[in-house]
Amino acid sequence: MSPFFRKLSIFVQKYRAYFLVVSCGGVFVINVSYHVFPVKTYKALYQAYFKGQPAALSEKLQETFQSVLKDVDVKSPEKYSAFAAFGFHPVSAGIPWMPSGVLVGIPANFNCTTESSKGLTDHTVMVNGKELQWNSDTGKVLKDALTFSCKAQKFAVAREVLYLKDNSPVLHALVAPVCLASTCLSGLAFQQMLNIHSGPTVFRGLYNLAVAVVGICSYFLVCDTVGHWLDYKADRKAAVISKDYAKGGIEFYDKILLRNRIFRNLMGKNGEEMYSACGNLFPKHWFRLKHAPYTSRKEIILKMMKDQ
Repeated sequence: MSPFFRKLSIFVQKYRAYFLVVSCGGVFVINVSYHVFPVKTYKALYQAYFKGQPAALSEKLQETFQSVLKDVDVKSPEKYSAFAAFGFHPVSAGIPWMPSGVLVGIPANFNCTTESSKGLTDHTVMVNGKELQWNSDTGKVLKDALTFSCKAQKFAVAREVLYLKDNSPVLHALVAPVCLASTCLSGLAFQQMLNIHSGPTVFRGLYNLAVAVVGICSYFLVCDTVGHWLDYKADRKAAVISKDYAKGGIEFYDKILLRNRIFRNLMGKNGEEMYSACGNLFPKHWFRLKHAPYTSRKEIILKMMKDQ
C-alpha cells in the first residue's frame, strides 16, 4: 500500500464516527431536499402549461381542494396549496411544518365530468408517436377511465394531503441514513468479532465489498417496504373519512387499472413491459417495487368497507 493510501486509511479510521454522522446527515438532506423547497423543485417539474404559460387551477378544483382540507381536518390550511399539474394523477410534495408548506398538484382531467370533457379532450395525447383520437372507440373508453366522480377526486386529493400531513416524506427519507449507519456499524462489529482487520488486504477488501452489497440490497428492500406501508396508510386514512371517500377510492383505483390496461394495449410491446395484464405497474428494475400495487390498494379499501 502506498504511503498516501496508508495515511488516508489511518485518517478515516481515526475519524470514522464523524464521517458516518456527516454521511448519514448528507444522505438525509439529499433525500428530503425537494420536499423542503417544493415550489422550486416539485412544482417546477410538474407544473402544467397552456400556450406557453403556467396553467391556473380551475375554481372547481380549488373548491374541491378546500373541501378536502376541511374533511381531513387540517389544522393549518394556509400551509397547503394546490396547483395545476400535468399528467393524469395527483402529485404532492412538502412538509407541513416547514416554511414552504405543502403543494398538491391536481391534473386537468379532474375538471372533466360525464357531461363535459373540458380539460381532457382539449389536450393532445400521443401514444407511440401517434395522436389519440378521442372520438374513436379506444378514445371514448380512455376518456371514461380518465373521468372521475367527485367522490373519486376527493379521495385522490385526500390521500396526497394525508400522506404529507403524516410527515411521510421525512419518514421515507430516514430509511437511507438508518440503513447506512446500520450497515457500517454491523459490518464493523462483525469485522472485529471475526478478527478480519488483521487478515490479508484482499480478504478485507472482499469482506467490505460483501458488506456494501448486503447494505445496498437491504436499503432497496427496506425503502420499498416503507414506501408501501406509507401508501397503504394514506389510503386507509382517506377511506375512513366517510363511506363516500371509500367508494371514491375504489372507483379511483378501478379507473387507474382500466387506464393502464388501455395504455398497455395501445403501446404494444412497450405497454406490455410497463403494465401488467391487470393494470399494475411493472417495476423499472427487477429488484425494486417502489409503490404498492393498485390492485392491493383497492382490495384494502374493499376489505375496510366489508368490515364496517
